Amino acid sequence: MADNKIKSEELFDAEFLDRLRALFLRLRKRKQLRKKGMQSSPSTGHTREFKDFRHYTRDDDYRAIDWRLYARLDKLFIRLYEEIQEYHIHVMIDTSASMSEPFKDKQTAALKLGVALSYLGLVGHHRVSLYTMGEKVQQALPPLKGQGNIQRIIEHLSKVSFGGVTNLDRCFHEFRPSRRRYGIIFVVSDFFGSGINEAHEAVRHATTWPGEMHFIQLYHPEERSPKLDGEIELVDVETQEHRRLWLTKRDLKRYEETFDKFTEDIERSCLSRQMDYQSWRTDLAFEDQFLELLSRGSALAGG
Repeated sequence: MADNKIKSEELFDAEFLDRLRALFLRLRKRKQLRKKGMQSSPSTGHTREFKDFRHYTRDDDYRAIDWRLYARLDKLFIRLYEEIQEYHIHVMIDTSASMSEPFKDKQTAALKLGVALSYLGLVGHHRVSLYTMGEKVQQALPPLKGQGNIQRIIEHLSKVSFGGVTNLDRCFHEFRPSRRRYGIIFVVSDFFGSGINEAHEAVRHATTWPGEMHFIQLYHPEERSPKLDGEIELVDVETQEHRRLWLTKRDLKRYEETFDKFTEDIERSCLSRQMDYQSWRTDLAFEDQFLELLSRGSALAGG
């Protein structure tokens, strides 16, 4: 397996952190404009975040009085808190060879998505779990909570190796997210399996997962519209199978139509089961696509 790891500074630099923070504030402001108070959810876990002070009245619980503030100002104030629903964020990243070869942009985009989703989960007071997918699904890190853990996630993802085959059916069948907290599950993959229908069939297993599901299909534009013609030799980066072909413009058009049908079948399979699907092109702006992902109703963005 080739050394295809990327440096942590490529994955997450100060500028990227600033953009994520700005995005988080945008999402939070949008949430506050839409609704106030506690988020509704079938889950039971809550945490409280300090919001403001106000004067104490006789109807208030005296246990909410801030006695330190009273000692300084000689006036009674109570602390106000905002109830925040705790979710369990599950981020699954496909680490098979096709996610890195021949277009390393896919690997970088997948890992940046892993960091960005984890960051929003941690700053939102949620638990975050990371998984890798290849021949089987593996938990990369134990569940983490607290903004200080983002560096641990960055360091781990920068060391993840990409290679081997994808067994989507096995991974989706064996994945067992915890039911203790309401789950938000993000699957980041190109969904290239052993056959063209494998992803469509594998999505059926996700109906048993508890919570909200998002399937993000990464692809490089040349995977849809390859710049090839004439006599070529293709090599499957996962199985190393070789095949010689003579490509004409008509063949390329048929290939594009087949690729479009492949993605449309996955999208239709997801939407028919009330699961979110997003096509993610590696040549488009990361922030725009990320905001679109969270703006379609994810609880991670507050609605």
